[in-house]
Amino acid sequence: MRVSAVPDKGKANAAVIMLIAAALGVPKSAIALVSGESSRIKLLAVTGNAGELAALAAGLGLHRGR
Repeated sequence: MRVSAVPDKGKANAAVIMLIAAALGVPKSAIALVSGESSRIKLLAVTGNAGELAALAAGLGLHRGR
């Protein structure tokens, strides 16, 4: 995914989290940036029902993590 926010002081990371939260229907507080703070490749952890989140992520074309 791409966001238009500039990668300055975490603005792009915040935009990614907001976009994923909206797409999955979870609060932003349920998403944590695990790695990739200054990289194009990000690893996010999402708190919630694993089965529901996996189904939603699959519908969005998001890749499953480790």
